[in-house]
Amino acid sequence: MTDKKETIDLLFETSWEVCNKIGGIYAVLSTKAKTLQKLYKDKTIFIGPDVWSEENPSPFFIPSDTILKAWRKNLNLPHGVTVRVGRWDVPGSPIAILVKFDTLYICKDELYSKMWELFGVDSLHAYGDYDEACAFSHAAAIVIESLYNFKKLQGKRVIAHFDEWTTGMGLLITKWKLPEVATIFTTHATSIGRSICGNNKPLYDYLRGYRGDQMAEELNMQSKHSLEKAAAHQADCFTTVSEVTATECEQLLELRPHVVTPNGFEAGFVPAKAKYEQARQDARKKLVKVANALTGKHFKSANTFFVATSGRCEYRNKGLDVYLDSLDRLRQLRSDNSPEVVAFIMVPSWISGARGDLQDALKKKQSELAPLWNPNLTHNLVEPDHEAVYCHLRHLQFNNTDGVHVNVIYVPSYLTGSDGIFNMPYYDLLIGMDATVFPSYYEPWGYTPLESVAFGVPTITTSLAGFGQWVKADVGNGFEQSGVEVINRTDSNYHQVAGEIATRLNCLINMTATEKAEVNHKAMSTAEKASWQYFINYYLEAFDVALRNEARRTGHTLKA
Repeated sequence: MTDKKETIDLLFETSWEVCNKIGGIYAVLSTKAKTLQKLYKDKTIFIGPDVWSEENPSPFFIPSDTILKAWRKNLNLPHGVTVRVGRWDVPGSPIAILVKFDTLYICKDELYSKMWELFGVDSLHAYGDYDEACAFSHAAAIVIESLYNFKKLQGKRVIAHFDEWTTGMGLLITKWKLPEVATIFTTHATSIGRSICGNNKPLYDYLRGYRGDQMAEELNMQSKHSLEKAAAHQADCFTTVSEVTATECEQLLELRPHVVTPNGFEAGFVPAKAKYEQARQDARKKLVKVANALTGKHFKSANTFFVATSGRCEYRNKGLDVYLDSLDRLRQLRSDNSPEVVAFIMVPSWISGARGDLQDALKKKQSELAPLWNPNLTHNLVEPDHEAVYCHLRHLQFNNTDGVHVNVIYVPSYLTGSDGIFNMPYYDLLIGMDATVFPSYYEPWGYTPLESVAFGVPTITTSLAGFGQWVKADVGNGFEQSGVEVINRTDSNYHQVAGEIATRLNCLINMTATEKAEVNHKAMSTAEKASWQYFINYYLEAFDVALRNEARRTGHTLKA
């Protein structure tokens, strides 16, 4: 890792997922924080939305009365914007500022008009979360401007890094108000690319035929796409997380990213060697307990094969459809002498809470258990008849009855440690798995398979995921090589992918204990190669590009 801590006087990073755990970007930033702290001790300030209340406080934010005390003493931000200052409760404990932005809705029309005038951003077609995202990032830009002026940072090396289209407005405002601040914009997935895939259109075979502006109009994505495109073009450094998304950006945003910044992982999230085995046994004990209570069966930790998929609830994009079909293929390969397989789908959906009957069953002795009326579901879905995963599960007739060797359990809840059934965080359960499967169709990087191998759990992903491409190029494909099976996926080989996943899972199930241990070791070794101590160098390159382009743009000399 290159030590460039003296080259930056202050680094801001703004994201909707700072102290707000809703997706993969949270994992990226929260694991990167420790390495940034090593480089720029308390010169990195994360800015996130204050969407919390006394009744529902952020479990990831630790308020402080002393951090930035002088700045806050007489703080009077415009338009009624307020802040809370503290630390993000993740390794490295970086400074975090949460901004309250509700008061900015009243001036949105004036702002949108200015952004059209300066940068050509089309906000006329805005709907959904567009206004909310713009109000938040506007508030973030106000905070950046206030701190910049208070600390008298004119002429210093200051970088403002904005993640995803949801912060694009903040980048544009910062460039308008503070031209001497170097800006970085990272798209973790283009809004229009995700929409193309989410609308069941083939992205890859026809990529060169798509025009981003045209597709945005067709899919009613004009405002988000316009904002994202403007932020990418106006940033002093535009980055994305993988080569597959760099190609997508070049076509749909009409700009090749300056730097590709793959997502690393912080090893500190994985239990140390002395505690690893106990953590794994605790996880498997809980997985067995829930599976038994739900199905009335007698699974045992020692001879049950646990496999899972997880992540955002995007039925096609995340490959949830092909995962279920691969499990259908897998049960055709199992025999009466085979180990039992319990496959989990740990993907949050719209629920009304944990199942009461399952909670009651979890309190019973093993001898008192009987199958519940719906042995596939841990939480109550609000609209089960319209939920794609659940409907496909029923279509394939996974009923978890006696004589069935592949059992499927849908966990449609965020696993934060208080879901009402497992009451353990996702990572604490992940360590108990024997394998994971992430057969994504649209996956700019793929944090979930990286997390899996970091915990020593072999994984299956696809060639359409940035992580999968990195494994093939830099580590080596196959369980025996890297602990990762990268399945080639295209627009037209869905059923072949399902079959290959089933075959590779069956191969892993039938390995000896010694062979499995070696695969687990290879998985961990792969994760080590993707740790932040190596991948942070891509960000250092992005910082350098941003500072140089800002100096070239403004014509001023950076002060030491």
